[in-house]
Amino acid sequence: MTSFVHPQFSSQHVGANRAVRTVEHVSGLVQGARGGASLLLAAVVSAVLVVANQVVDTWSEGHLLTAWAVLWAIAFAALALLAGPLRRAAITLRATVFAWNERQIAAEQDRQMMRVAMTDARVMADISRAMSMGAARDVRNYF
Repeated sequence: MTSFVHPQFSSQHVGANRAVRTVEHVSGLVQGARGGASLLLAAVVSAVLVVANQVVDTWSEGHLLTAWAVLWAIAFAALALLAGPLRRAAITLRATVFAWNERQIAAEQDRQMMRVAMTDARVMADISRAMSMGAARDVRNYF
């Protein structure tokens, strides 16, 4: 007599699912202009603080409290003064990267269509017909 065994094993790994959810969550935090602007602001402020710390380190030990107060004043001033411009820069940078990515995708699709058109005369005829209809329409609109 023949019997079949149908074990019920999970088709997905629990640890892999958890790792994917974690990566999606972290990338969701950094996505968007606000997250990018925050990271850019933190980077610029930390660079300003490093420079300020180098300047403050040259002072004598007697002015340690004053140096600490100046360092924090520089930090808060940098946060206040650089937040707006860096947010706008992050938004512009993100839009530029998005537009560049869209252009790259469109160019790759055009290259792929041209490869297909080189092997199939019907596709090439369709492209040629569409281009001549567009040219005829442009001429009609011109006159």
